[in-house]
Amino acid sequence: MSTKPVNTPPSHPSPMNFQSKAMRFHTARRAATNHFISGLAILATVIVLVPLAAILFYLIYKGASSLNLAFFTHIPAPVGESGGGMANSILGSGVILVLASVMGIPVGIAAGVYLAEFGRGRMLANAVRFTADVLNGVPSIVMGIAIYSLVVMPQKHFSALAGGIVLAIMMVPTVTRTTEEMLFTVPHAVREAALGLGVPKWRTVLSVSLRTASPGIITGCMLAFARVAGETAPLLFTAFGNQFWSLKLNEPIAALPLQIFVYAISPYDEWHRLAWAGSLVLIAMIMVSVTLVRIYANRGVLKGGS
Repeated sequence: MSTKPVNTPPSHPSPMNFQSKAMRFHTARRAATNHFISGLAILATVIVLVPLAAILFYLIYKGASSLNLAFFTHIPAPVGESGGGMANSILGSGVILVLASVMGIPVGIAAGVYLAEFGRGRMLANAVRFTADVLNGVPSIVMGIAIYSLVVMPQKHFSALAGGIVLAIMMVPTVTRTTEEMLFTVPHAVREAALGLGVPKWRTVLSVSLRTASPGIITGCMLAFARVAGETAPLLFTAFGNQFWSLKLNEPIAALPLQIFVYAISPYDEWHRLAWAGSLVLIAMIMVSVTLVRIYANRGVLKGGS
C-alpha cells in the first residue's frame, strides 16, 4: 500500500520570537550605552583629578619642608634676615574670612529664599537673579577697586573691614544661586502638608524648606568660602596687608594670600620658600574648614538634629 507524503506548510517564526529578539537587542544596546557613558564619566573625573592631585603633591613637596614652629608663631622677618613666619597672616586671614562669612552668607541665603519662595514671577526677583549672575562673573580685582572707592577712600585708610566687605560681596552670588536651586528641589507636597496644618508661610520656609535643603545650601556656602579664601587682588585694594600683629577692624591687616604674593614676587630664595609653605597652609585651612563643616552637617548639627 503506497502512502503519499503529506505537504506540511513551511514553519514561520512566531511574533513572540521577533519581540524577544528585539527586546534582547534593545537591552544589550542600552547596557552597552550605559557602560560607554559611565566610562566617559570616569575618564572625565580622572582627567580632572590628576592635575589637581599633581598640584597638591607638588605643593606638599615644596612647602612641607619649610614648615616649623616658628612659621606658626612668628611674624615675617625683616629683609635679609632668615627665619620668620606668617602667624599674623594666618590670624588675619581668619579675621577677614569670618567677617566675610558673617556678612555674606546670611545675605546670600536670604536672597535665595526670596527668589525661590516669595519672588517667583516678580520683576524684582528677576532683577535680583540677574544681578547675582552678573556679580558672579565680575573679576575680583574690579570688586576690589569698587570697594576701594566706596569704603577705603571715604575712610582715608585701608582696613580689615573693607577686606571683609569685598569678600562678602563676592560670596553673595554663589550662596544666592545655590540656595535658590536647592530650595527648588524641595517637593511642593512637603510645603503643602505644612501649610495644610496651619503653619504660617514664613515658618514653613524656616522649619521645612530650609531644613530639607540645608545640606545643599551648606555645600554652596562652603564653595563660596573656598572661592574667596585665596583671593589676593581685592585685598590689595582693601586690607592692604600688615607686617605686624593687628586685630583692629579699622586698620590694615595681614592675610595669607597677600603675604604669599609679596614673597612670591621677591628676589629672595628664603621668601620663596616661605611662599610655598604659606600656600600649603592656605590650602590646608580651606580643606580642614570645609571638611569640618561637612562632618557636622552630616551628623545633623547644622540640620537641626539633636
